[in-house]
Amino acid sequence: MVENVVYPAYFDAERSRSAGRRVPMDLAVEDPTVDEIAKAVQQIGYDAAIERDKTYSREFEPRGMVIVRGTEDTAKNDLVQAIAAYLGVIRE
Repeated sequence: MVENVVYPAYFDAERSRSAGRRVPMDLAVEDPTVDEIAKAVQQIGYDAAIERDKTYSREFEPRGMVIVRGTEDTAKNDLVQAIAAYLGVIRE
């Protein structure tokens, strides 16, 4: 089973691309949480597991990470873009 790890920094509007953001500014949100990311992953149709004590390598404070399972047919970039689109919908 293929697993992808997704960190909140990938979607954080306050971060630059070089600081770890992986989505364009129009898809980024302010201070995303692992709960919101997990909800977006489930909306897409994948299983999500949250690990709250993990820290992204470019950050100092642990914000957690989301493990996305069952993504054999999806590239990580496509997965991140789809999650970002749902994060925007969740925030509205």
